[in-house]
Amino acid sequence: MNPAITKSSDKTAGASPAGVTLVDHPLVQHKLTLMRRKDASTNTFRTLLNEVSMLMAYEVTRDMPMQSIEIETPLETMSSKVIDGKKLVFVSILRAGNGILEGMLSVVPGARVGHVGLYRDPKTLTAVEYYFKMPQDMQERDIVVVDPMLATGNSAIAAVDRLKELNPKSIKFVCLLTCPEGIAALHKAHPDVPIFTAAIDRELNDHGYILPGLGDAGDRIFGTK
Repeated sequence: MNPAITKSSDKTAGASPAGVTLVDHPLVQHKLTLMRRKDASTNTFRTLLNEVSMLMAYEVTRDMPMQSIEIETPLETMSSKVIDGKKLVFVSILRAGNGILEGMLSVVPGARVGHVGLYRDPKTLTAVEYYFKMPQDMQERDIVVVDPMLATGNSAIAAVDRLKELNPKSIKFVCLLTCPEGIAALHKAHPDVPIFTAAIDRELNDHGYILPGLGDAGDRIFGTK
């Protein structure tokens, strides 16, 4: 295994902040296999992505800082730990990122949400921005960028470039699938941004699609093809 890649089942998972955490939980892998099938319906694909996103959220938020508060149980007063979800921002790369966003918010409903609108130029495969909207006071927040596919890496790099202008406390990138080319590109541009993914596929084809992959995630989520 590449030493920069850790499995979420490893005791050292997440120890390399600039590496890749492969979320290899059996439930995640099972649901991903069902999503890959070309005969999976739009509703099935969308439902499975929501479920996988919820499961991945547990790994992505594993190192979130906590604070103790005083509460009353039915029997006595105690000090117990909570997270501050309002300091966390999920940033969706439109449009496919919204497929992961819903599942993540199910786990951390108090998180804020930002959106980056990017489309891939079909000729150059470069990312073109058309929308950018974030919560206020981003310098106080931890960011989790979500997009189902990390393929060429161009959209991820463009999104992180813009987000770093806001000086957030930290940035993580979460995707369903990636490939060696996408990992290399994002790490070259932003070696301080850890990647969380459910699978590292073989390669990119000449059109910038991941192989074996699962097709165009946006089209499969929204039934547009």
